[in-house]
Amino acid sequence: MEVKTLKEEKNEAEIQIESKTTAELIRAYLAKDEDVSFVAWRQEHYTKSPILKIKTKNKTIKKAINDAISAIEKDLDTLLNDFKKVKKQ
Repeated sequence: MEVKTLKEEKNEAEIQIESKTTAELIRAYLAKDEDVSFVAWRQEHYTKSPILKIKTKNKTIKKAINDAISAIEKDLDTLLNDFKKVKKQ
């Protein structure tokens, strides 16, 4: 997956992500973080990659994204384990 940083300041960034699905997943998890004051994505044209805009309060953009990705990985691991349990039954 290709990720391109378009704008990066102390507590604000715009990141271009290849997939709308990935952008929405990361947006949803960032929205749960109380240190993220704003997060949304936009797509200028359906042929272009979405741009994720993030603003944080008390943590860096990188830390907020890493926390969101860690939470996604944890939830996916839980989901995988639940499916394995169902498959064994």
